Amino acid sequence: MSDEPQQRSQGWAPREPGTGPRPGPAPAAGPRTGPGAGPGGPGTEQKPKGKGKGKQRPKRTGLRRLVPTWRMLLGTVLGTALLLTGLFALGYFLVEIPSANAAAIKQSNVFLYADGSQLARDGDVNRENVPLTHISKDAQHATLAAEDRDFYSESAIDPKAMLRAGWNTATGKGRQSGSTITQQYVKNYYLGQEQTVTRKVKEFFISIKLDREKSKDDILEGYLNTSYYGRNAYGIQAAAQAYYGVNAKDLTVGQGAYLAALLNAPSEYDVTAHPENKAVALARWNYVLDGMVKQKWLTRAARDRVAFPEPRQAKGSAGLSGQRGYLVQAVTAYLTSNKILDEDTLTRGGYRITTTLQKPKQDAFVKAVDDQVMDRLDRKNRTVDTYVRAGGVAIDPSSGKVLAMYGGIDYTKQYVNNATRRDYQVGSTFKPFVFASAVQNGSRTEDGRPITPNTVYDGTDQRPVRGWNGGPYAPENEDGESYGDISVRTATDRSVNSVYAQMAVDVGPANVEKTAVALGLPADTPDLTASPSIALGPATASVLDMAEAYATLANHGRHGAYTLVEKITKDGSESVELPAPADTSADRQAVSREAADTTTSMLQSVVDGGTGQAAQNAGRPAAGKTGTAEEDTAAWFAGYTPDLATVVAVMGQDPDTGAHKSLYGALGQARVNGGGYPARIWAQFTRDALEGTEVSDFDLELQSGAEEPDEPDYDTGAPDTTGGQDDGGTDGGQDADGTRDGTGGSAPAPTNGRTPDRDRTEGPAHGRTGGTSGGSSPSATGGTHTGGTATDGGTTGSPGSATGGATTGTTADSGTPTGTTAGTTAGTTAGQGPPGGSAPRHQRH
Repeated sequence: MSDEPQQRSQGWAPREPGTGPRPGPAPAAGPRTGPGAGPGGPGTEQKPKGKGKGKQRPKRTGLRRLVPTWRMLLGTVLGTALLLTGLFALGYFLVEIPSANAAAIKQSNVFLYADGSQLARDGDVNRENVPLTHISKDAQHATLAAEDRDFYSESAIDPKAMLRAGWNTATGKGRQSGSTITQQYVKNYYLGQEQTVTRKVKEFFISIKLDREKSKDDILEGYLNTSYYGRNAYGIQAAAQAYYGVNAKDLTVGQGAYLAALLNAPSEYDVTAHPENKAVALARWNYVLDGMVKQKWLTRAARDRVAFPEPRQAKGSAGLSGQRGYLVQAVTAYLTSNKILDEDTLTRGGYRITTTLQKPKQDAFVKAVDDQVMDRLDRKNRTVDTYVRAGGVAIDPSSGKVLAMYGGIDYTKQYVNNATRRDYQVGSTFKPFVFASAVQNGSRTEDGRPITPNTVYDGTDQRPVRGWNGGPYAPENEDGESYGDISVRTATDRSVNSVYAQMAVDVGPANVEKTAVALGLPADTPDLTASPSIALGPATASVLDMAEAYATLANHGRHGAYTLVEKITKDGSESVELPAPADTSADRQAVSREAADTTTSMLQSVVDGGTGQAAQNAGRPAAGKTGTAEEDTAAWFAGYTPDLATVVAVMGQDPDTGAHKSLYGALGQARVNGGGYPARIWAQFTRDALEGTEVSDFDLELQSGAEEPDEPDYDTGAPDTTGGQDDGGTDGGQDADGTRDGTGGSAPAPTNGRTPDRDRTEGPAHGRTGGTSGGSSPSATGGTHTGGTATDGGTTGSPGSATGGATTGTTADSGTPTGTTAGTTAGTTAGQGPPGGSAPRHQRH
C-alpha cells in the first residue's frame, strides 16, 4: 500500500464502525452554506439513482399545457389522412356513373296569369348533337380558353382553380367557375344544377371516374353538346345557328370566342337582347381571345385582326308568339336577377309559375297600342313606319305588382323586349326626379330662394348654367325657344331645359342621381351621371325602371320593389320560396311624402294644361310627364293615377340592323313627341284598365310655399295648349282621341268636370294680378283680347294703379276647336317682364 493518505469518497458510502474521523457536533439551525450545502453535499441523504435513467423532464405548466406536442400533431395528421383516404375509397366505389339526366327530355315551365289561366308554356328544346370533328378548332380552343385552359394536361378536379374562383368571386373580380370542363359536363349531362352538398360530392367522384374511363376528346365533345348558350340553344351546333346562321364546323375565331363568352352568362351577354351589356360582353370576348394567344392557339397578329362579329337578330319560339315570349322573358329575368332560380335550373323545366300579370289589363294594353299606333302604320309606303316600336309597363303603386306589360309587336318577329331594354334615353320624363330631389334636400336657388313649384327661373334658350365647375354648359330648349322668367311649374308644363339644368346644379347633380336611384332607377343605369345634363334625361333606363320610379311617386314616396311573380311550385307540389317584400331593403321611404306629393301636384298641371293634355282622356285625375330622346329616336309618357302607374315609350329601330332610328315622319307626322302617341296609348289603356273601379283623387301633402306663388302673375294671353317641348300639339293635327285632321295643334280632352285651374298666369316680375275664369276648359290658342292688353287683361296704367278689363278669345289655329274665355282681372302693376305661362293651380286634397 502507498504511504499517502487515501482521499475520502465524495457522496454517500458505507463506513466501517469506528474508522475515520468522528462527526463533530450538529450544526446550528439555519441555511447551510459552503461546500456541503445543497443536494448531494455532505450530511445530506441522497436517494439512489436508477441505473441508466437521465434527468426527469419538468411538467408543462400555464398556457404551454394547451399547445399540442409534436406527437399529438403527427398522430392527428396521420389519423385524418387515413380517414380521408378511407372515405375517398368508399365514395369512389359507391358512386357509380349514372345514366344521362333528363336534360335532353326537358320538361316545360308553365307560366300563369294572376287568375290561374295559362299565359305560356315553354319546353321546346333546340339541340343538335355533333361529333367533335364537326366543331371548328377555333371554337374548341375558344371554349378551352374561356373555361379550362389546362383541360388536356390537368386532372378532372383542379383544387387551385376552385380556390382561385372562390377568391375572385369574393373580392368582386367577377363570377368565375371553379369547376373544370369535366365537372361541368358531369353537372350538365349526369346530374343537375341544384346547389347542394350531395350533388357536389357526386360530381367530384363521377368526374374522377369519368376522367379515367373516357378520353379528353369525348368529354369535351359531350360538354360542347350539352352546354346552354341562351336563345333556347343547347349545344354549340344549335348556338351557331341561333347566333350566326352557320354550322359549328364553320365558326370563325371571333364567332367561337363570342359563343364561349356566352357560357359565363348566356342571356346577359346576348348583345342584341341586352345592348346595354355590350361593354361587359366585349370584355369577356377579349378575355377569351387573349387566353387563346396565351395558350399559343392564336398568334398576336391574328388576334389583332379579329373584329367583333355582331350576332344576328334573334327570333322567338313559335310557341311564344305575340306578347307571351316577352312576358316569359321578363319573368325569367326577374327570377334569375333576384337569385330565386338560376338560369340553368330554370331552363330544365318542371316549374309552375304564377305571375302578377292580370289578363284583362294585359289585353287592354295590347289593344291600346294597336288602336293608337300599330293599326295606323303604313309600312309599304313609309319606310320610317317600319322602324316604329312600342313598350309599356303598368304597376300597382300600393303593392309594386306589375299588372301588365307590352314588349313589342310579336316575340317571333322582334325578339328584344321593349319594356325591359336599357338603350333609349328617357328624355324629359327624368325632370320630375330633379324637382323631387330639390324638395327632398331643401334646396335653394343660387340667390338663396327655396325651390318650390312657384320659384321663378330664367328660361332663356342656351342660358349657361351657373355654379357648376365642370366646364361650360348651356342647353338648348326645344326649337330654340326662350321663355324668359318662368316659374318651375310652368317650366315643367313646357319642359324647359334651361330651367331644369340650372335646378340640377342648385340641387347638386349627385343629389339628383341619388334621388333617382332611391325612386327606382338601377344604380348602374347607363349614362346616369352626376352632371347638369342629368336633368335632360340622357340616362337610358328601361320602361320598367321608369314605371317603378313613377309608382314610387304615386305611392307618396314609398318605394316597394316591383314583383312579377306571386307563387312558384316544382313538379306540382314543392313550393319555391320567394323573397318577402317586407324583408327586402327596397321597401323603404325613398323620398319624403312632401317631396313626392309636391312633385305629383306639378305633374297634374302637365296633364291639365301642359304638354300631356292628351292623357286627360283617361277620365281620371292624373299626373304625368312627357319626354323625347335626342334626334327623336324615342318618345315617352310616364304618368299615374292614384291607383295605377304606367309608362309608355314609342321607339325607332331598324328591324334588320337593330340600329336606333329617328321617328321624324313616322305615322305621317312631322314629329312624334311624348304628348302625342305615347300619351294617347297611356290614356286609352288607363281608362280601360280601371273601367268599373271607383274614381279616386290624389291625397297630397305639399311643401310649404307650393300653393302660393312666389312671384306675381299676369294673364299674358300665352297659349295653353301649344308650345314647349314634348307637346302633343306638334304631332301635326292629331286630336286628343287619336283622330287626325291633317292640321297642326292638339285639342284638350274634357276634364271630367274639373277646372284645370288656368285662372291665373304669370306676368311681369314685379306685378300682381288676380282673376277668375269664366269657363271650365283651358283657354283656346290664338285668342284675341278686348278691353285690355294681352299682358294683364286690362289697360296698363301707371305703377300702382288698378286696372281692369275682360278678355275673350277665339281660335286662330285651324284644327283647334273655337271657344271663348271670359274673365276679369284686377291688380297692381309695378313693373314689366316677359310673359310666362300657367300659374299655380289650386291644390286638391
